[in-house]
Amino acid sequence: MSKTADYIKEYDKYVLGTYTRNPIVIERGEGSWVWDAEGKKYLDFFPGWGVSSLGHCHPAVVKAVKEQVGRILHMPNNFYNEWQGRLARKIVEKAFSGKVFFGNSGAEANEGALKLARRFGEPEGRFEIITMNASFHGRSLATITATGQEKYHSGFGPLIPGFKYVPFNDLSGLKNAITDKTTAIMLELVQGEGGVNVARPDYVQAIREICDEKRILMIVDEVQTGMGRTGEYFVFQTYGIEPDVMTLAKALGGGLPIGAFVVKDEFAGYLPPGTHASTFGGSPIVCAASLAVFQVMEEGKILDNVGEMGDYLLEELLRLKAEFPIIKEVRGIGLMLGIELDREGKPIVDSCLDKGLMVNCTAGNILRVMPACNINRDEIKHAIMILRGVLRENGD
Repeated sequence: MSKTADYIKEYDKYVLGTYTRNPIVIERGEGSWVWDAEGKKYLDFFPGWGVSSLGHCHPAVVKAVKEQVGRILHMPNNFYNEWQGRLARKIVEKAFSGKVFFGNSGAEANEGALKLARRFGEPEGRFEIITMNASFHGRSLATITATGQEKYHSGFGPLIPGFKYVPFNDLSGLKNAITDKTTAIMLELVQGEGGVNVARPDYVQAIREICDEKRILMIVDEVQTGMGRTGEYFVFQTYGIEPDVMTLAKALGGGLPIGAFVVKDEFAGYLPPGTHASTFGGSPIVCAASLAVFQVMEEGKILDNVGEMGDYLLEELLRLKAEFPIIKEVRGIGLMLGIELDREGKPIVDSCLDKGLMVNCTAGNILRVMPACNINRDEIKHAIMILRGVLRENGD
């Protein structure tokens, strides 16, 4: 029996089967490449849903983690520590004036934002939160309720009351949903799990104006888009607005588990001591890793690379669209791109994997392409070569 078969047998016996897993055991990674237990090499164009935005095991992140492990592993949050303060300052400097809460995941970051919204509206009896159809905000009970996709609700009812769903990019539908009970509007500016759907600038600006006028919190979920993925540190900067609350995770830790939400100063007082907490949130190790991510982004001119390589990747994908009628549309921002197919995408994903390219399929027929933000031109050429071959085999 191969190593892979041994590992999978043990895994299937002892690990809860909440994922549909590929029959591959990944043993190590370096940059945009990973190797399985049999030594096969893969180009990773969807590194952990965007977690490894600087590739796998970036030397600066590894160095920071190794140094921190030798100092202290954990510190409870009823003491001060230098790492959280430094990281919070860095996030605020890149985003907007406010305060930061640290957790361990995107779901936890969004949970905190939802709790803040409820506390904000409670004095006036406001509790309703509007989110968008095709959105995705996490896997906890509150965040699957916030998620505007029925498939994530199935089997978990009754869901938490107080959420409304409206069509994405539909301003009139949003306006009609607002009542005197509305406390927040929550949205992704690029819906990742929903199919790489991009918000229109006029729509986003109108939401900002509505929130200002009616004193409603605007919560922007940047769990997937944050930390340079779209060519700015945060995608809201592309739209010329500032949210009242922003949630982060995935790429923030360079591969380690971290989540955070940032709240403008004027709303920070709604979560005083005792109203929210996270035992492992903002641990010294993950904060050290995240600070290294910021350092690499600044010194390595990562945002410039996202702009340049994003344009190049989009250009190459549009060439494929012109070549293969199976592709209906290519859309996205920066290095967060979706390829809409005229059929189910899983066979394409499986064929790419077999040939050494990792991509993702979401919403049934959307290939989601999110390579590391330090990807280079040769790696993109290699990915396009594989994808072209797969499309040629599967097109008809």
